[in-house]
Amino acid sequence: MLSGCDMVVMNPSGDVARQQANLVLISTGLMLLIIVPVMALTVLFAWKYRASNEEAKYEPNWDHSTGLELIIWSAPLLIVIALGALTWVSTHLLDPYRPLQQIARGTPVNKADKPLEIQVVALDWKWLFIYPEQGIATVNQLALPLNRQVRFRLSSSSVMNAFYVPALAGMIYTMPGMETKLHAVLNKPGTFDGFSSNYSGAGFSDMHFKVSGLDQAGFDRWVASARSTGKTLDTATYLQLEKPSEKVPPMGFTSVAPGLFDKVVNQCVRPGTPCMADTMRRDMQQPGAVLEHVPTNESQKPKAKGAFQKSPEEIAPVKRRGSDGRGQAPGTGQPGTPANQNMTLNIQRPGTSAVLAKA
Repeated sequence: MLSGCDMVVMNPSGDVARQQANLVLISTGLMLLIIVPVMALTVLFAWKYRASNEEAKYEPNWDHSTGLELIIWSAPLLIVIALGALTWVSTHLLDPYRPLQQIARGTPVNKADKPLEIQVVALDWKWLFIYPEQGIATVNQLALPLNRQVRFRLSSSSVMNAFYVPALAGMIYTMPGMETKLHAVLNKPGTFDGFSSNYSGAGFSDMHFKVSGLDQAGFDRWVASARSTGKTLDTATYLQLEKPSEKVPPMGFTSVAPGLFDKVVNQCVRPGTPCMADTMRRDMQQPGAVLEHVPTNESQKPKAKGAFQKSPEEIAPVKRRGSDGRGQAPGTGQPGTPANQNMTLNIQRPGTSAVLAKA
């Protein structure tokens, strides 16, 4: 059982993940305060009051004990209160949107140190990491400087996904048309695993990437190596990269098109596509207004009108049922005829013989 203590979740390399591991241990310990005594007393009572033990005191009329009631109700109540307080405090302290208060245990964040911003895009089926401060981007490889706060801005290009590096921090969802955030820090050097923890299609099982924890000198060398690739992540390259593909090898880009991540969030990377932010801004200014979008094709064909947009003169007459020369149905001209009131299949109409329904 103790072999699990060296698992990455319980032995992480980042302060946020360490606090989360401590939270798991404390919660488990509090719940064991109920589970262990109950299991022990179950065995004790089964042994003491076994059928062959004639020395056990038998009290058939006993039904109440104030002391026992206090123990039975107060102990679980106190534990539930403790778990509730722990949940409340940790939920706010470990809020992924909240900037870090400490780099490591006993080491507060230096307010003068600017967090490293990394923009994360979940693609089908690979991960894109953009470093706006360094002006580079990588696919399926992530490098972090040690003991520096990192602010992740995350989104998705197609479907909902989840970004998870167990050694660094908890899981955070990525969703198309939205931006989520995660603040974390890496304290130990090494190479760690990152992956998608939310099913997103055929290539989901191969959405893995490596995370390198480097000192500042090593991180600078890694950035220089990425800048030497000569590849540019422009709009055309991104649209090609966005297409579904599996088992994509790590790659780097020397430069990134300005504002690419914001266009991904607003779903307007493709030229001619209106951005969600512009649409919402216009809708707030003019409620109910429709954002005009100029077609990008050469034909510039006008959009066809729907039925509700046409005037009565524009709607062609429709040939209705019953206008084929056979006249009206018998029930229309003779509403009192018995055929209109008969609820069975044995119907006799004027001028016809009765027809019996057959099973």
